[in-house]
Amino acid sequence: MRLLVTGGCGFIGSNFIRYILQHYDPEFVTNVDALTYAGNIDNVAGLAEQYGERYEFLNADIANTDLIDEVMRKHHFYAVINFAAESHVDRSINSPRNFIHTNVAGTGVLLDAARRHGVRRFVQISTDEVYGSLGPEGRFSEQSPLDPSSPYSSSKAGADLLALAFHKTFGLEVLVTRCSNNYGPYQFPEKLIPLMILNALRDRKLPVYGDGQNVRDWIHVEDHCSAIVAVLLNGRPGQVYNVGADCEMKNLDLVGMILDYLRKPKELIEFVTDRLGHDRRYAIDSMKIREELSWKPLHRIDQALPSVIDWYIANRAWWEKLVS
Repeated sequence: MRLLVTGGCGFIGSNFIRYILQHYDPEFVTNVDALTYAGNIDNVAGLAEQYGERYEFLNADIANTDLIDEVMRKHHFYAVINFAAESHVDRSINSPRNFIHTNVAGTGVLLDAARRHGVRRFVQISTDEVYGSLGPEGRFSEQSPLDPSSPYSSSKAGADLLALAFHKTFGLEVLVTRCSNNYGPYQFPEKLIPLMILNALRDRKLPVYGDGQNVRDWIHVEDHCSAIVAVLLNGRPGQVYNVGADCEMKNLDLVGMILDYLRKPKELIEFVTDRLGHDRRYAIDSMKIREELSWKPLHRIDQALPSVIDWYIANRAWWEKLVS
């Protein structure tokens, strides 16, 4: 079985490639990534040497129809797993155009090519941010209305709807996963957890938006990867699967955990002006994937966060290239 993984040099995509090559032999992976700001070739360092012909990398923009057609003609892919996306909310506010190009137009190119070249399955990797913001109670289910708050989340919602329309119109076996906030190794340093870790290691201020009471539902990236595999292999076409680990935390409490582990003072925290359209709370109801596909997360953030912090400490050469 050969898989086309797009955005495989990003945080979640690179972890997924490592996960599936390690746990599922003899799957073959073609990794297509445009290597924009968050696509880091160092995230997949050593894979070609370790796995030989089971892994190949191509530098390409998923919105380039000719290049994607060329990739599809080269191999008979069983599935496309589309991680490729511009993903940082702040960047989407400053420059929405790039997000529309990759997240919407690029997804459309992939879907059309997959349909024309006989790809069996298409897994669209999305986000819980398409649902918007929650109050203090309740969780997002797959039936929750889409109510995106930023150019990023709206572009992802548009891509989800486009993908599901390809299932209804053309019969392509599309599956959509919407996951809560990920953490783990190889995460781009502008994201909350690595940013706080790296600033604390360098005794720099830790910028916390607003009052720090925004709540996020956290999942270890390895648990997310195992969920994607479950959906890829056994999910029902045309369905959306929410993926979460029931680990809600206020941003300020999470930052406090990082400082405590590193034995750094709370005085490093600096409250900054809140982000435009900053959703207050996310929480995911993941009962559907647990019951239908017998999936469950294996990590809790209070237990797994120390090992993630240790990874950034041990891999200073990796992140020093990415930060100023």
